[in-house]
Amino acid sequence: MPNAQNDSWNISTSYNTNYTGIVVANGRIGMLPSEQPFKIEHIILNNVYDKASALGVSRILKGMNFGNLEIEIDSELISSNNISNWKQTLNMKEASFTTSFTFKDKADISYTMYALRNVPYSGYIDISIKAKQSIKVKATGKIETPKEYQEPLSTFRVLKDNETTMPILQTVAKSRMGKHTVGTSATFIWHDINSGRENQRPKLTHNKVSDYDNRVSFEKEIKKGAPLEFAWTAAQCTSQDFFDPQNESERFVIFNLLTPRVDLLRQHKDLWEDLWEGDIIIEGDLQSQQDIRLALYHLYTFSRGDSDLSISPMGLSSQGYNGHIFWDTELWMFPPLLLLNQDIARSLVNYRSDRLDMAKRKAINFGYKGAMFPWESDDTGEEATPAWALTGTFEHHITADVAIAFWNYYRVTKDKLWLEERGYPLLKEIADYWVSRSIKNKDGSYSIKNVVGANEFAPNVDDNAFTNGSAITALQFAVLAAKELNIEPNTNWSTVADNIIIHKFLDGTTMEHSKYKGEIIKQADVNLLSYPLNIVKGDELLKDLKYYEPKLAKEGPAMGKSVFAVIYARLGDAEKAFSLFKESYEPNKRPPFGALSESATSNNPYFVTGAGGMLQTVLFGFGGLHLTEEGIIQVNPILPKEWKSLTLKGIGVENKTYVIN
Repeated sequence: MPNAQNDSWNISTSYNTNYTGIVVANGRIGMLPSEQPFKIEHIILNNVYDKASALGVSRILKGMNFGNLEIEIDSELISSNNISNWKQTLNMKEASFTTSFTFKDKADISYTMYALRNVPYSGYIDISIKAKQSIKVKATGKIETPKEYQEPLSTFRVLKDNETTMPILQTVAKSRMGKHTVGTSATFIWHDINSGRENQRPKLTHNKVSDYDNRVSFEKEIKKGAPLEFAWTAAQCTSQDFFDPQNESERFVIFNLLTPRVDLLRQHKDLWEDLWEGDIIIEGDLQSQQDIRLALYHLYTFSRGDSDLSISPMGLSSQGYNGHIFWDTELWMFPPLLLLNQDIARSLVNYRSDRLDMAKRKAINFGYKGAMFPWESDDTGEEATPAWALTGTFEHHITADVAIAFWNYYRVTKDKLWLEERGYPLLKEIADYWVSRSIKNKDGSYSIKNVVGANEFAPNVDDNAFTNGSAITALQFAVLAAKELNIEPNTNWSTVADNIIIHKFLDGTTMEHSKYKGEIIKQADVNLLSYPLNIVKGDELLKDLKYYEPKLAKEGPAMGKSVFAVIYARLGDAEKAFSLFKESYEPNKRPPFGALSESATSNNPYFVTGAGGMLQTVLFGFGGLHLTEEGIIQVNPILPKEWKSLTLKGIGVENKTYVIN
């Protein structure tokens, strides 16, 4: 991976071919930088969906692109062809992305991008130009509206109050199928605006190429040795979150305009400092440290503790998987966040409880009781999977996965009010669903028939191991939740849980489904019964481990080998665990920063599900942490020989620190 491994917080590169950028995001908007100077690829708007087409399903919105600027020096446009000493640095600690270069022999230039954590619907690009000789600079800021938007209205206005002028570039449009109104406002900031020299600001010139390409620019001469420091800030709001997105976007921009840079960025950095109270520190292996921090950075940057929103498999990096929410959140991303940041974890579970009514409606519509969650979820909570995909109709373990996350949240936080108001009502409905979904056999056992399991290579099978195991666990957790609240649990929950069948080969190895004959599997399925479900133990655990590891498909998703790595670490085999840990993500890294793709053969970063898997290896494998009825406990942590120490910082509600030497 061609990058300068300068320290554990920064990943730098001077390599810009075969380039995959790293997202700058704040849980509301995601901005994907480009290797081209002053360009970004796109902006993604969290939880804002419209239909992909007239007959399609919902797809997360690609927002108006406010991140592309044009900078001219002495009438020559800066491009990749006329710069040298190009370098980019992701600062994970401060969630900033800096690009620097030299323009001919005339200027040294750098700019830093932020998706402001403190003003979460806005972005901020801080720019510095240091003249090596006297030059004339022209800077153009733009709002570029994707062609799929309808009826854009692009304007430029100078607002004024108490002698303070506020120039606002703005575009308002309808989303592709008209579901949402999107309003984007932007302006330049000169950092002396609050210092009594407002009359010295350059004059802004509006140049609307079209309603899809709205521009404003200024020109300024800089003498040799002098700096020009300014910023471009923008905010994007939609009718998903605001009744009046146009005016709200203006207010956010005005707030950024009139808040001194040092204060505005300090608030952003302070919030990220709070996030990093939950951290993983490795001594002796800088590459692993960077990889793990980058994974954790993405979990933090794609989420917010104040949002009650979830995280899609690609986060806010792209429109991958239409930005829908899958089991990826509950089974893969949620456990690390539950340990390291309970505020974000609460948002993830609240996202589901907010959509409980839709899940109850789905259960009724398919002839079941209780609540049946969609395989792919969007803002509505209705099934959002394309109809041609069998997963949307048959991959039912998602409903159990949600319940497992809910009880684990209570295990860690012991928040009884939350359990009473949100947790138990959902757990009860899910337990009722599994009772109605299960079929009683003649011998008194129960089967769950006609499902797609975690191994999606085997559709429409009976008694899929993970589906059945997760249903057992969800039913058991509902019983525990009822007892915690002094409620008499439904006796059917335990009856069904105790009798759901898990099929075995003659030697005791778990069968992946009732007719499994040793086929290649897409990802971990049976082995999830060992971790995280803790159903299969002892000798059978080893049999399952050795049988299924060779059957993982090479083109399978990243998180599969993470499960095997956790289990080997818990068995005390640090060498094998570390090998699988590396195999779970290293082939998926893309240059130059190490963005994770979904598989070794795909190119769709950033796959935050894989990040969740690798972090679980560290926390629940090497770190020895377990989720129990007593909360978080540590059992037999183990270090790979490549690491001198492992520190797990800010664990649980007590913010404990675990050090493994």
